[in-house]
Amino acid sequence: MKLHTIAFNNLRRRKARLTFLVAGLLIGIATVVTILSLTSSLTMEAEHKLDSFGANILITPRSDDLSLSYGGISLGAVSVDARELRQQDLNRIFDIPNAGNIAAVAPKVLGAVEVGTARVLLMGVNAAHEFHIKRWWSVEGRPLAAEDELVAGSGVARALGLGLGDQVALEGRTFTVTGILRETGSQDDHLLIGSLPAVQRLLGKEGVVSLAEVVAFCGDCPVEDMVNQISSVLPGAKVSAIQQVVKTRMHALEQFRTFSLGVAAVVLLVGALVVFVTMMGSVNERTREIGVFRALGFRRSHVMRLILMEAAGVSLLAGILGFVGGMGLTRLILPFLTQDHPHLVWDPMLGVGSIFLALLMGILASLYPAMRASRLDPSDALRAL
Repeated sequence: MKLHTIAFNNLRRRKARLTFLVAGLLIGIATVVTILSLTSSLTMEAEHKLDSFGANILITPRSDDLSLSYGGISLGAVSVDARELRQQDLNRIFDIPNAGNIAAVAPKVLGAVEVGTARVLLMGVNAAHEFHIKRWWSVEGRPLAAEDELVAGSGVARALGLGLGDQVALEGRTFTVTGILRETGSQDDHLLIGSLPAVQRLLGKEGVVSLAEVVAFCGDCPVEDMVNQISSVLPGAKVSAIQQVVKTRMHALEQFRTFSLGVAAVVLLVGALVVFVTMMGSVNERTREIGVFRALGFRRSHVMRLILMEAAGVSLLAGILGFVGGMGLTRLILPFLTQDHPHLVWDPMLGVGSIFLALLMGILASLYPAMRASRLDPSDALRAL
C-alpha cells in the first residue's frame, strides 16, 4: 500500500478532524482573500474618486526671477528670460521609465484677445483630454467638437451676454459658442475655451504651449520620481507636483495596504496555530498506529511524509475553498463599501497565491508534529497496544 493511499484513507476515516482542519485553514485563507480582493476593489474606487481632482503634475516654462528691493522696501520680483514650451517636446514625457503610470497629458496655450470692447483670456485645449481631466466641469450645451467652436466660462458669458449658438468674432475669425461652463468658483469661469490648434494660430503661437498638466497614477511609485524623470527630459521646463492631490492618493492607498497586511498577518498566525495544535493532537492519538508502521519497517522519513501528505491534502482543499469563499464574501460586502463603481477584481494570481499560501501554512505548521511522530520509539508505541 502506498503512502498517499494511507494518508487519504486516514483523512477519510477521521472526518471530524478533517472538517476542523479544513475549517481552520479555510477561514484564514478566505479572510486573506477577502481582504486583498476588497483592497484591490476599494483602491480602484479610491483612484476613480481621487482622479476627479484632475491633474497632479504641472509643467510650466522655466524662468529666472529677479528679486528687487532698495532701502528695505521690497519691489517684488520680475520674471526675466522667460521661455516657451514646444508642443513636440511634450512627447518626451512618454519616454520616461514610469511612462506606464501616465494617463493623460493636457497641453494648454493662453493669451488675451479683444471681444468687442472687452479684453478676455482665451485658452486653447485638447478637448478630448481637458474635459476628461476636469471632471468637475459641467457644461450647458456640449463641449468642443470642431476648431471653430468655443466654450465660455460662466463669468465671461454673463459679462459678454453670450448664449448657446451665439457667434463670437476673434481676430477676424468667427467662432460659435456650443457650451456654457457652469460656475466653478475658479479662474475657469473667466475663460473662453477653444481648440488648441485654432487658438495657437489665432495667437500666433503655432507649436507652442503655455503649460501642460499631467495625470499620473502613482499608487506604486513616488510622484517625486516622476517629477524628476520629466524634468530630465524637459530641461527647459519647471515640473512640480500638485501635492494636495498626490498626498491624498498616496495616503488612501497606503491605508488600504497597511490595513490589509496587518489583518492578513493576524489571521494567518491564528490559522497556523489551529493546524499546529490539531496535528499535534493527531500525532498523540495515533501513537499506536505509528508504532505499528515502524514495526512493519516504515522509516522515519516515511512517517514524516505520511503526516505531511495529510497536511498537504487538507491544505489544498482549504486553499481552493478559501479562495472561492473569499471571493464570494467580497462580492457580498463590496456593494456596501462602494457607491459608484463596485467592481470585483478576479485576479488569477490571487487564486494561485491562496492555494500556495494554504499549502505553505499547512506544511510548516505540521512540520514539528511530523518530526515528533517520526521520532517515536516503536517499542514504546507497541507497549500501548
